[in-house]
Amino acid sequence: MKRFAIQQTLIICLFAFPALAQTAGFADAVLGRWDITVQGADGTTYPSWLEVRLRKENELMASFVGRFGSMRYASRVQYANGQLTVAIPAQYEAAPKELVFTGKLEGENLVGTVIDEKGNPIPWTGKRAPALAPAKVSWGKPIQLFNGKDLAGWKQRNNNHPNCWSVTDGLMTNKTPCADIISEQKFTDFKARIEFQVPKNGNSGVYLRGRYEVQISDGFNQVLDSLRMGAVYGWLKPAVSAAKAPGEWQTLDITLVGRKVTIVFNGQTIIDNETIPGITGGALDSDEGSAGPIMLQGDHTKVQYRKVEITPAK
Repeated sequence: MKRFAIQQTLIICLFAFPALAQTAGFADAVLGRWDITVQGADGTTYPSWLEVRLRKENELMASFVGRFGSMRYASRVQYANGQLTVAIPAQYEAAPKELVFTGKLEGENLVGTVIDEKGNPIPWTGKRAPALAPAKVSWGKPIQLFNGKDLAGWKQRNNNHPNCWSVTDGLMTNKTPCADIISEQKFTDFKARIEFQVPKNGNSGVYLRGRYEVQISDGFNQVLDSLRMGAVYGWLKPAVSAAKAPGEWQTLDITLVGRKVTIVFNGQTIIDNETIPGITGGALDSDEGSAGPIMLQGDHTKVQYRKVEITPAK
């Protein structure tokens, strides 16, 4: 899933990290998940995500989610003299084959300066991702985010293609090229019912809290994968195939409590109370501890929605 034309290129250097003699516990201060925000040269902020963990007691490994695309594994990770350096293979970036960024702890946060694709230094910060431990919840009353008449309660993510979303015959739809559309209401824990239709080779998605994409695409007769229909993009693969043929109406029932998600697709449970590790590419922000909206992806192909219903936790 290619996101946007602008690169998020976190480049500092392309050297091979020297082998260091390390002892157990050497990198405890940076182990774990980090919600990253990159400050672009134009003032725009780009959400990213990083997890640093042990390969063995004296070596590190990491995984990364950037401004767009899916989770990717770091090719090299080093922590020495208080500095973390992570090299990441490029995915959709039209950039060097390896993207490198560095950072040091300042208090409880990681802080670094990176070089963008134009050679300009830009700052980035990382705060520890919250655990979002699930709590026992009771449910409120369903809210119809789409009223079937107009786009009241929704706004486009940007105005690159103004008024490219519309309502016709009770259906919310886009004309391509277009942009994502965002609900004005925000939510923490909730249940969602999404009824949609995609054409052959269609591609859209529902972003939970604006951060975690449940992929919507033409998944008919496709091999299951974490990048395909019903997946939490790049993270969680559906357990069974439940996709109907393109052009048919389909239903996603999604329950999100903390990081735990259950997805029932066309009546079949395809993801059962699994943990979402972090944000997905294309997220609105990386502030995982806050409430967020529902976002419908509209910048790929045409898609139609006839129901977007949210039942929030009390």
